[in-house]
Amino acid sequence: MNKWFKHIGLAIALMFSAVCFANGADAPVEPQASDAQIWAQLKDGATGYTTSDSQFHNQPINTYDLRVLELRSDWLAPGLMLALFGMIIIFALFIMVNGISKLHHGFSGKMVHRWSKFDVSIHWLGAIPCLLLILTGLVLLAGRFFFQPYLGEGFWASMVNGAKQVHDVMAIPFMFGWALMTLLWAKNQLPKMYDVKWFMVVGGYINFGPFKGKHPDAGFANAGEKMWFWAFAFFGLIISASGMLLLFPNLFEPSRTLSLIALVLHSISAIIICAFSIVHIFMATVMSEGGMECMISGYCDENWATQHHNLWYDEIKANGTLKYRD
Repeated sequence: MNKWFKHIGLAIALMFSAVCFANGADAPVEPQASDAQIWAQLKDGATGYTTSDSQFHNQPINTYDLRVLELRSDWLAPGLMLALFGMIIIFALFIMVNGISKLHHGFSGKMVHRWSKFDVSIHWLGAIPCLLLILTGLVLLAGRFFFQPYLGEGFWASMVNGAKQVHDVMAIPFMFGWALMTLLWAKNQLPKMYDVKWFMVVGGYINFGPFKGKHPDAGFANAGEKMWFWAFAFFGLIISASGMLLLFPNLFEPSRTLSLIALVLHSISAIIICAFSIVHIFMATVMSEGGMECMISGYCDENWATQHHNLWYDEIKANGTLKYRD
């Protein structure tokens, strides 16, 4: 058996020698460039030939792309992780030390109309997609650096694919919710002079020191809600515009540079909205006793209204628009 293998090997060797001789293999071989040399040439902007006429068509590697990748790995990915988990940890520690903002006179049992059913629907139209976009965006932006090393390749591939599908689908309802909230609610979010005093006492949410028991004036929206609203309106616009470019490249045909800029602006805006969202969620669900009811039924307890939005309550009481739930 070994004899046959020797004969076959000899035959292959003779055939290979013949082919090499026919192609001039005995000529001097040009020295091959090392990987380091090739990489250095590419980084220096080495170009080639192609029939394509697109941007950077003759450039194998665009170093501008590499700077964006470094920005993503060094700043954007950690930034989104901190915006989500960092803010959750900070609020959890704050509540452990400070406690929540309780109603000083307890619940009155009288429910005051604050939001219409349409407004409540708009809120959740924007809120639910926003949360899903934050979570899936975290996987797409930071998952490669923080999650993938601890997951199997198959599970990671499925996770990324699922996150991409959900992210793309949820983008559209988020844009609708953002547009409706911005257009319909802006009139109640205009800054007032009394908002400065609200910030000076941190809205009355501090339960110790000179801030304890302070309840600053507030209209329909307090100063913190206004700051959240305008941050959401501005950065939501950037996220929506950049998201449309990234989601429909064949429709808008953005240049390569514009696509990269859109990706960076999209990520930065997502980090800011994520941080504000965590604050907003904690303030509505945990920090403010009775606050969550507003966005479930559209009604708030009368004592909650007088404690947190006294100017608004006085206004609707004076003009006759105060309405209680039957």
